[in-house]
Formats: sequence, C-alpha cells, structure tokens
Amino acid sequence: MIPLAKEGLREMTIGTLLLAAAGWGLSLLFWPLVVVPLVFWIWLVAFFRDPRRVREYAPGDLCSPADGTITEITELDSYESLDGPVVRIGMFLSLFNVHVNRAPCAGRVRSANHKPGRFLDARHPDCGKLNESNTLIIDPDAPMPGPIAVRQVAGLVARRIICHAKPGDHMTIGYRFGLIKFGSRTELIIPRDEGTEVLCAIGDKVRGGLTILARQRGTASDPATQENATAGSASS
Repeated sequence: MIPLAKEGLREMTIGTLLLAAAGWGLSLLFWPLVVVPLVFWIWLVAFFRDPRRVREYAPGDLCSPADGTITEITELDSYESLDGPVVRIGMFLSLFNVHVNRAPCAGRVRSANHKPGRFLDARHPDCGKLNESNTLIIDPDAPMPGPIAVRQVAGLVARRIICHAKPGDHMTIGYRFGLIKFGSRTELIIPRDEGTEVLCAIGDKVRGGLTILARQRGTASDPATQENATAGSASS
C-alpha cells in the first residue's frame, strides 16, 4: 500500500464526507451515477500519495525536488541570494503528479522565504515571478558548490504551500521537506560553472528523489544509498 501524505488529511477527510453524501444522493436518483463521486474520491486520495523513494547517488548528483515535466532550463547571470551565474530548471506538476517536494542535495538550510503573490496557471510564463512562492536556500555539504535554491511556486489551483524545513535544519538528499496542494511548479537553481552538467531536457518526465537533474563534476564523496520516504527528519 502506497503511503499517504499526512499534510492532506484535512482535505481527504472533508472530501470523503462530501463525496459520500453526493454518492448517496445520486444513488437515490440512479444508482450507477455513484461512480462519478467514486472516481473523484480515488483521484483525491491518489493526489496525496507519498511513495517510498530509494536509489544510489553518484558524487555531485542533484536529484529532482519534485515529480513533473521539465518546462524550463535557463542560464542566468545572477539570481537573488546566490553568487554568480546560475542554471534554473523549472518543472510543472500536474494534478496527477505526486506533489511532495524533496531536497536536491545534502546540506543545511540557510533561509526559507515565503512570498505572497498571484495564482496564475503554473504553465504561464510569468508565474515564476508573480505567483505565491516559497524559496529554500541550501548550503550543500562540502565539497559540492553552493548555495542552491529550491522554489515551491503556487499555481492556478494550488492555494497552499507547505514547507517543514527551517533555517539551520540539515537535510539529506531526497529528504521530503514539503508539499504544494494541487497543480503547481517547482524550480531548482544551481551554480553554473565549468563543473556543472545538466542531465535533463525540456519535456522530460522526472520523479522527485529519483531523477538526477544535474551533476556538479569535481565533487568528491562516496556514493551512498538513501531511503527517501516519510521516515527521518531534518536536524538542527
């Protein structure tokens, strides 16, 4: 059985009650209609699935912070709170993707900044600049260069961003630190230098904690197998 994200308990409880009532009412009219609320209930529960993620990482790996589709790979001369040129990798999370967010690398959280904003569709070209968002700045464990940023961006349907990581917390690669409720966007911003190798392309389907989006060549550490599920916690 696939685990469910505890952050969705409220929505699942309310949705179950409302859809059960709708199913009962429809059954009085024409019983086959109960399949309609049943389909919606299955989707609601599936939305909050939180699958166990395990893989082996090579030195310098940066894993995807979310499930979804790569929609942007942009080189920038600078980025707020990061030094020097960067690469921004953006991914769109549909209503059918897992919405749990995961740490792209091992490191300590420098800051977590929530910014209010609009709720444009997550595929809109201006959603990254104008929508409500939460940005984590992470100082990676040596020798990986940093800092690295992960942005959770709200979408047209997404109305709540959840982030459990706090400044000073240390996260392992793949650690689940938050969730965005319903369709959204997640961005990974990494330093761009001679050792930066982007391993994804526009249109790629990615999975948080499993797909390697980029690698910082020249980092030297032992590969490790990480179990990236709901177990474990960030530490101060």
